Amino acid sequence: MNQTPNTPIETPSGKDADYENFPVGSFLLPAHLRPHIARFYRFARAIDDIADNPNLAPQEKIARLQGFEAALLGADGHDVAFATGNSMRESLITTDVSVRHCLDLIDAFKQDTVKNRYTDWAELMGYCDRSAAPVGRYLLDLHGGSRDGYGPSDALCNALQVINHLQDCQDDYRQMDRVYLPMNWLREVGIDVGALDAPKTSPALRHVIDHCLDAAEPLMAEARKLPAGLVSRRLAMESAAIIRIAERLMELLRERDPLATRVELSKPGYLWQCVSGALPIALGVGR
Repeated sequence: MNQTPNTPIETPSGKDADYENFPVGSFLLPAHLRPHIARFYRFARAIDDIADNPNLAPQEKIARLQGFEAALLGADGHDVAFATGNSMRESLITTDVSVRHCLDLIDAFKQDTVKNRYTDWAELMGYCDRSAAPVGRYLLDLHGGSRDGYGPSDALCNALQVINHLQDCQDDYRQMDRVYLPMNWLREVGIDVGALDAPKTSPALRHVIDHCLDAAEPLMAEARKLPAGLVSRRLAMESAAIIRIAERLMELLRERDPLATRVELSKPGYLWQCVSGALPIALGVGR
């Protein structure tokens, strides 16, 4: 890795919890676990920002991500340059949560440094299984698990990842030449990735976006099982809120043009989805 003692490893993008489509460590979750969730989010954001930094060469990104991996595994001699990774390791030891989820995220972000196209939906889902599903798996393990295993959580996280890909499809292409729309679906309607550089969505690209949303619908059907299976009522409330947010964002992505504007919820709209999702479970009628 090309660095001097004063070279920062992390490359903050400025994105924070407010940028996300879902509440991060909200008051709905147990207070004693929120600091651990904050550490996990900081770790995930740090490695994601490295992978997405357009000013770093791929080999430099991979070297830095390998440094985080070494920190997680306790193999870096507690290097202060990787303090976020060391802090995450300490949290995992304290909470007895597997390091596997963090390692899967690193693996996915390493892939981002060398792969910028996805052949089909199945290949994209393989990426989401490592870039998104580990987030839900970490939260499940931290909160005592689910009677239904990881399946509904994986489905929700992967659907959220697809939503994020559609929201950011133009920025990802313009800034990093990275496209998460399945290439075979683009070819089927006679367009290439250049369609993402237009000021508005063409009818053909609209078809591909809707195809992605259609493909995400079965994920959402599986995700709706999540709250009922969770051991933690508080996590069930949060997951129900996230499901409502995802449903509304999918509706908006069908109605609006993600090339013309970032499709997102207003603050009142976001709050309403959170309340309408969590309140039934808080009242004992949603599980």
